[in-house]
Amino acid sequence: MNELPTSPDANTPVGTAAPHAGAAPRARSLAPLGDLLQRPLNIAVITLAVLLALQSWSSHTQVRNLREEVARRLQKSDVSNSDTSALVNAVQEQNKELQAKVGALENRQSEAQSQQLALEQLYQDLSKNRDEWALTEIEQVLSTASQQLQLAGNVSGALIALQNADRSLSRADKPQFITIRRAIARDMEKLKALPSVDSTGVALRLDGVIAQIDSLPMLADEKPVLPAAPFNGHEGAGREGAAPLMLESASPWLHRVQETWRRWSGAMWDDVRQLIRVRSVETPEALMLSPSQAYFLRENVKLRLLNARLALLSRNETAFRSDLIAAQDALVKYFDTRAKPTQTAQAMLRQVQGSNLAVEMPTLSESLNAVRNYKSKP
Repeated sequence: MNELPTSPDANTPVGTAAPHAGAAPRARSLAPLGDLLQRPLNIAVITLAVLLALQSWSSHTQVRNLREEVARRLQKSDVSNSDTSALVNAVQEQNKELQAKVGALENRQSEAQSQQLALEQLYQDLSKNRDEWALTEIEQVLSTASQQLQLAGNVSGALIALQNADRSLSRADKPQFITIRRAIARDMEKLKALPSVDSTGVALRLDGVIAQIDSLPMLADEKPVLPAAPFNGHEGAGREGAAPLMLESASPWLHRVQETWRRWSGAMWDDVRQLIRVRSVETPEALMLSPSQAYFLRENVKLRLLNARLALLSRNETAFRSDLIAAQDALVKYFDTRAKPTQTAQAMLRQVQGSNLAVEMPTLSESLNAVRNYKSKP
């Protein structure tokens, strides 16, 4: 078939010459060639896309695996960190315990060192000269005895101290102690030559008078006590000598009658004496004391006697005698001096007042100086 002539292409610009008739077959050959060229390109693009997809899938898988591995390693790291922390804590605790043990050992070491030093000092002290220790002890004993002798007048205690010192020096049996023993012997002779003062006996008498003050009758008492009956020695002797004769000559019945009459007449005479009493009182105010005033008066007398007792112990003779005089004046002024208890208390106070406390006590300076001079020698 003859092919119809093709009209010119609409896209072909006007005035353009129509292509050559031989160009048509060439165009037909080019179209299949382009298809052939586009097919490999598509295949390559598809292959490239598949490879890219595979590469992406592989990369994603690797990243996921890498993440899982990192997570596992991080988890292991956390576990190892916790184990490490526990181990560190345990090591720290052990370190603290070791430090505490080391501190305890150091303390024990310091204690052992101090004990060792104390033992060394003790050994040195024990290794000192025994004579020096004995003289130091004797000096202390003599100093204490001298103080007691001057303050309290303890003569017996000073003698005992001197005797003990002399006995200690005699046990040493060394000729260099002869001077000290001579001084001690002279001080002992001085103490033995002192007049003895029975301080204990005087204090006991004062205590006895103090105990009797509450029972002594006063002039202001409602029921005065009968005065002490005078003792007639001839009358008593005559009665004792006549009693056997009467017993021998009289019958038992007559003797009982005489005894009854004597008791009855004596009781009647005592009642008669109680009815009327005449007393001469120099201080009328002593008869007008109230019970409270009488109580405080007794307490005042007891305080005076207690002060006298303290003055006796402190060897203060002035205070001792002034308190005794005040107590005796109170007894004479306010108490019934005709009653036998009052007379007994006054007699005891007179005996106490007769004690001599004005004794100058010697010192033990000679013995102390002898000991100190010996210690001061090089």
